[in-house]
Parts: sequence; C-alpha cells; structure tokens
Amino acid sequence: MLSKVTGYVLDGLSGYPVTVEVDTNSGLPVFDIVGLPDAAVKESKERVRSAIKNSGKSFPNHRITVNLAPADMRKEGVGLDLPIAVGIVVASGQVAVKRGNDCVLIGELSLDGSVRGISGVLPILISAKEAGFKEAIIPKANEKEASFIEGLTVRPVEKLSDAINFLSGTKDLFPVEKQNYFATAKRVVYENDLKFVKGQKLARRALEVAVSGNHNIIMTGPPGAGKTMLAKCIPSIMPDMDFEEALETTKIHSVAGILADDEGIVYKRPFMTPHHTASRPSLVGGGSSSNPGIISLAHNGVLFLDEMPEYPRSLLECLRQPLEDRVITVSRVKANVKYPASFMLVGSMNPCPCGNYGSKTAQCKCTPAMIQRYRSRISGPLIDRMDIRLTVGSVQYSDLIEKADGESSEVVRQRVNRTRLIQRERFREENIKTNAEMSEKHLKKYCSLSESCESILRDSFEILNMSARARSRILKVARTIADMEMSRNICEEHLIEAISYRGQDD
Repeated sequence: MLSKVTGYVLDGLSGYPVTVEVDTNSGLPVFDIVGLPDAAVKESKERVRSAIKNSGKSFPNHRITVNLAPADMRKEGVGLDLPIAVGIVVASGQVAVKRGNDCVLIGELSLDGSVRGISGVLPILISAKEAGFKEAIIPKANEKEASFIEGLTVRPVEKLSDAINFLSGTKDLFPVEKQNYFATAKRVVYENDLKFVKGQKLARRALEVAVSGNHNIIMTGPPGAGKTMLAKCIPSIMPDMDFEEALETTKIHSVAGILADDEGIVYKRPFMTPHHTASRPSLVGGGSSSNPGIISLAHNGVLFLDEMPEYPRSLLECLRQPLEDRVITVSRVKANVKYPASFMLVGSMNPCPCGNYGSKTAQCKCTPAMIQRYRSRISGPLIDRMDIRLTVGSVQYSDLIEKADGESSEVVRQRVNRTRLIQRERFREENIKTNAEMSEKHLKKYCSLSESCESILRDSFEILNMSARARSRILKVARTIADMEMSRNICEEHLIEAISYRGQDD
C-alpha cells in the first residue's frame, strides 16, 4: 500500500516541500529511505520504529520503502521524522487519512513517541504559506514561533499519536493562538542605558549620529575610557524593529537554533560580540549544513569587535564584502547559501599596544614601529569603510561623581526614530532604508552641495589625503546630520561635523 505525506526541509533561510512517499510490500523486513537523505534522516529509522510502537501502533514486519521527493535535492535535519512515521502508519493500513490532505508535518520524534521541537520552524512555515499550504502540524515546543504567522493554520502536537488521531478524524487539535507583534514588543527592556554613561558628550553625540544613519563606527581611546560601555548602549538607542525586520531576524536565529523558546520572535536588535579567537566559519557561517555565522546573526543589529586589532587580519578581511553588499554567501562542498548581513559594525581599539599614546597622565612606552605595527593590523580598505572614527578620551573624576543621570536612551531613541522615518520616506522607492546604504547614484540625487560646502570638502580631501570612498562616507554622514536637524539641504555645519568624525586617512 502506498501513502503520501508532505514534510518540509530548509535550504538556507528558505524551505521547500518534501513529498514523503511510503510503500509497504510483502517480503523480508527491510526499511529503506531514498532520496538523498543525510545522516540525521537515515538515523530516523530507529526513532520512527520505536515511536510508532510506543504510540500504540504496530510497526510493519515487511519491506518498507520511503522516498523523499524531489530525489535530486539533499534532505537535512530531523524534521522529517513525523511525516515518515505518519506515512508508515497510513501505508500499513492502520489508519485512514480523513482530513489534512494538504497539511505540512514537521517534527523530530523521541523513542517514546513524543514530538520534539526543531530549529528553523519559522522560515519553514513562511515558505509553506508562500507555497500555498493552508495548514501545518508542528511540535508543541515551537508554537511561539508560529503564533506570529498569519494566513496559515498551525496545530501544535506533543505526541505522534495526537497527529495520527487528528489526521484520522478521531481527535481535534486546537490551532496556535495568534499574537500581535506590536503589542508584545512593548515589553522590551535594555540592560544598558546611556543615562549611566558619565561625561563623554562628544562620544554620545557621535553614537547618535552613527545610529541615526546606520553608519559604521570605530572608537579609539585608552583602556577604561568607556568604549565597551558605549558600544553596549547602542542597541538601546537603535530604532524599534518593525514586524518585517523582526521576522527576518528571527528566521536567521531560528535556523541557527538560538531562538529563545519563551519568546518565539526576536524583539531586540541583535548585539553580537565574537571573541578575537573565533574561527572563520563561526564568523561567516559554514559547517556541513552551511549554517549562518555571527555576521548573519547580527543582521538588523550590531556587530561589535572589541579590541579590533587583536582579531586576525584574515578574519577582519571577511567583513569587507558584507559591509558593501549587506549579504554574505556561504559556499561549501554540499551547499551554497546566501544569508542577509546588514549590520552596524562597531569597533574599538587602543591608540597603541600599551594604550597610553596621547595620554596626558600616563607615559607611552611604545616605539613608533610598535604603534605602526599595531595599527596596521586593520587594513586600509577596512578602516576606510568605517564612516565615523571617534577618539574617546579618559573620563574626569568630576564626571564620575556627578549624581544626576545623563540623557536616557529612551529620549535619544525617539530622536533616532524620527530621523530614520525621514530616511524611510526619502528612500521609499529606492529599495534602501538608511543613509549608510546609499550608492553613488543616491549621493548625487540626495547629497548635492552648495559651492561653499564643495569648497570645504575639496580642501579637506586634499589636506587629509582622503580616498574617493572617504568622500562618499562623509557625504552620507553629513546627510544624516542634516536629517537630525530636519534640514532639507546639507549645510556647512553639517559637513564640518561629518569631516571631524573622519580624521586623517592612513
């Protein structure tokens, strides 16, 4: 007897349907799975066998062939356990499917017949909805993810027997209760707040400019100046994520298996800070399944590299392509996957190996050669992609004992939201959202300069020995400052401030 059940597997951030065809015939008891299954799918034989027996059904004692179509695409993961088990029970004639013929089944099985949660349920459900499916059965552990998907009836199950009884018409499964993202997103609380940052008025202003236009920023200063604390405050002043951004971010975290079970969706903008000993695959993504790396996990958020020169140069060079294209392609023997990687790069570094170069209170013990060698660990092309280069000075004791709190992140975020809204309206037809994403075409259209501004920029270009890319970056930052002041045109003061954040090209 032949049965057909629909499962789903992932290919990067997209899912595609797998028709699980099960055929039972008389003959020696053999259980074969064909259709390019990976090791996890092949091992499902024993999980499925025990789960069926422990769910009150009998496992057929004859030849069983399971075909996973399309046969020319590799099937990875454990999410096909549930459709394979249901297909075997139906093919052996133990139950007849009376409903859910157009239903997607996803889930890993335990030996006792319970259904375990899997990674990547959200992108699978979104793909299933786009493919025209109307119903899905998923593990109970993944119901929070499914609660934000409209247009698809999702039914959670805890046991294999629940899915079988539902499909045979002997039991009802209540669908997941839908949640409103904007109602739940109001619960977001940030641990770090700018109001606790003492002094550093220039740094606070530079951070607001950087976040307002989504500009990359690198902070240089002595140890203990507060560079790391300032970086950790950045998510608290970033604009609120809309539903589209939240879904996009959640898809990546779901595939990577790091999505919190009690949330179901990512409310906060990611803040990823890899250790300087991180491997290249962990940063860009990879493995046998080409999983997303830290660069992709920082999508729509912040990638913070503390003590940037301590990272291997080969690792830093991996950032150049995603900084320009805002996507990263993970190429491996078995897969070639493209992941989104639109993040704000934030770096920090000391002015020299000992950290005291330029200090008024401590003596630097580094030679010019040591300082040059330290700074050259970050390549010129990469440092050129940092829109803002900020020098963070030491904090005075009088600032530390100041009792009054500074301006809170909530107040700053309100201004950032206003500035980002201006950019969204401007780029409504341009397929970009922020000033940092502007190409030369956009610069020519939205960043025209008066004669006096052009003269200032020309002089700065020659005196500071700037590159062509540096000029473009200055125009982007100046456009952001003008937006913050709600100015239609870039004025001299906007351009001068943007140039002051640039410094001299090495």
